[in-house]
Order: sequence, then structure tokens, then C-alpha cells
Amino acid sequence: MSIPPPPGNQPPQDPYGPPPANWAQGPQGYAPYGPAGRPYGTPVSVNALAVTALVLGVLCFLPALGLVLGLIALRQIKRSGQSGRGLAIAGAVLSSVGIVLWTAVLATGAASDAWEGFKDSAQGNESLSLEKGDCFDAPGGLEGDTYDVDRVSCEGRHDGEVFAVVTLPGGSFPGDAEITDIADEKCYALQDQYAMDTWAMPADVDVYYLMPSRDSWRFGDRAITCVFGNTEARAGLTGSLRGDPTTFDTDQVVFLSTANALDTALYEEPEDTPEDDLAGHRAWAAQVHDVLGENIEALRGHSWPSGARGPVGALVADLEDAREEWAKASEAADADTYYAHYDKAYAYVDGPATVTARKALGLATTPPAYEEDESGASEAEV
Repeated sequence: MSIPPPPGNQPPQDPYGPPPANWAQGPQGYAPYGPAGRPYGTPVSVNALAVTALVLGVLCFLPALGLVLGLIALRQIKRSGQSGRGLAIAGAVLSSVGIVLWTAVLATGAASDAWEGFKDSAQGNESLSLEKGDCFDAPGGLEGDTYDVDRVSCEGRHDGEVFAVVTLPGGSFPGDAEITDIADEKCYALQDQYAMDTWAMPADVDVYYLMPSRDSWRFGDRAITCVFGNTEARAGLTGSLRGDPTTFDTDQVVFLSTANALDTALYEEPEDTPEDDLAGHRAWAAQVHDVLGENIEALRGHSWPSGARGPVGALVADLEDAREEWAKASEAADADTYYAHYDKAYAYVDGPATVTARKALGLATTPPAYEEDESGASEAEV
């Protein structure tokens, strides 16, 4: 006959009997302790460094750090009894592979290529890679959208031709105004190096800038691109304007170099009138006088072909007369006296003797037409 259990829920009897007297008990005597002093049945935490090491290993980001964190995690897990040993090992292994891959990339230069590709794709801006001598089309012309351009052959119609690229120093974005000032100074000074014969430049061609914007600056854009373009909207250019020393013979290069040096000196004329700044004009006249002296010496010292000796000699005589007038202008006591010598000196600039010498050397013979009020170069922001 069976005896029914007493009323209420009773715990099942332990088939192995009661624990021995020396068995370790928990705080309330409910559960024994396991390794690292943790009661059996307590949830085991995952080591945070093991997780981080695995993430860095999978992403291949800072692989050296991922390897170090993985090794540290293994030591901590061994002491604390935390879980995550497999994560730490996987993170360390993947990070080691990442270190090998990064070493190979840097050794082959692929990192630089990858960055350039990222920069171009992020910006979508081909003007960042334009180089001296490139011709291109812009969606909105040089006075419109130059955010993206297409390289084209210089032989056909194109919007612009790059004649120089000026690289700015690093640091924070200097601002549009400062970049424009640098472009004004550098681009005009460099145009004669690309197109030496200023008389051969079409009248409807001017200097434009492709400048970094605040956005493109963040992607490493530091280039001011100096461009020749047509001043008539959407008219474009046809054929290359390149006329550097590689396109001329030695006699032509010597002649054009002296002519351009004089043009550069004349371009430095003070903005204020002689009535307001006589001292500045006198100093400028002295500089022109010195440049003419160097030009005369260079022209006299060169061995000219027989057909150009007479014309160049006549030009040298004119330059000597002009030099005397500039000397007198540099010593003028008042504005009226200064103007008198200034006008006589300028009469020799691009005069008949210059045209004759140019013709004898096979250069352009039509003097450029300068507008009375020039507004300066146009600018385009990348």
C-alpha cells in the first residue's frame, strides 16, 4: 500500500544523496561555486576586447590595433573565465591578415592609386586632374559649370586650354578672395611661358581660373588651374595656343624673351597717377630703364641670321632712345615733366622697328590691341 505524499509541492529527492559536509556553498547555501569564484548557473559575460578585436579584423581597419586587442583579450579571458576566446582568436588572425595586405598595398603604391580613385569618385570632378597642355570642355562653358569637365583634343573645338597649374600649400581653406589674388598674380605671370609670342594671341582669348572650392579643398584639391579661353560666350577655341621655347628656334626665343621682359616691367606701372604718386612713377621708370639696358645687351650679344641683323640693329637703336627718355622720367621734378618723357618713351614700344624685326624673324607682326578698361581675368570655381 502506497502512502500519498503530504500536501503541497515537494522538491524531488536527490538520487545521489546530500552533498558532503566540506562542499563549497553559495552566499545563501543555494549553489556551489565554479572556477574563478563564480557560482554555477551564473551567466558568463563576453569579453569586450574580444568583440572589438573581431570587428577590427573583419573591417581590416587598424589591423595592428586589432591584433593587440585580440592578444590582450586572450589573457583576460584566461584569468577571468569570461567567454569570447574564439572571437579573440578570430580577430587576431584576421588582423594579422590585414597587416599583410596593407603592407603589400603600401609597398606597391596601390594605396595612392586607391586614394586618387576615391577622391575623384567622391568629387566627380575631372578638373582636379587637368594638367598643363590639356584641352577640355565644360558643361556650362568657362563662365558656367566647371564642376566636371571632359578632356578633348586641342585640334578640335574646346572651351579651354590649360597653360599652367599652381599648387597651393596645405592647411585650412584660405578663402575665395585670397585664392583669387594668388591666381591673379601667378596666372598672368605664367602665361608668357606657355605662349611666348603675345602678338600671336587671338584678341578674343583671355585668362580664366579653375579654383578650389571649400568642398573640394576637403578632398585634397590644392590646384589653381590657369586656362586660356574665349571671351565670347560658348565660342570656344580651335587649335592649341602653345608657343613655348620648344615651338620656336633659338633666334625667336631670344627676341621674345627680351620683349616679354619689357612687357612685364611695363605692366608694373603704378595705379595712381603721377600727380598723386610721382615718387612711385619715378621709381617705376627707373626699373623700366634698367630692364631696357638688359634687353639691349642681350640683343647685341646674340648672333643673328643675316636677314635679321639690320632690323634687330634698328630696334636696338630705338630701345636706346627709349631708355634715355625713361631715365629722364625717373628724375622728373613734376608731373608735367614726367608725362613729357613718358610719352616719348612709350612711342618706341611696339613701334615700326619692332614690326620689321619680327617680320625678319618669322614672328607675328600685328601688335595686340589692348582695351582701355580691362576687368581682369575671369574666374571659375571648381
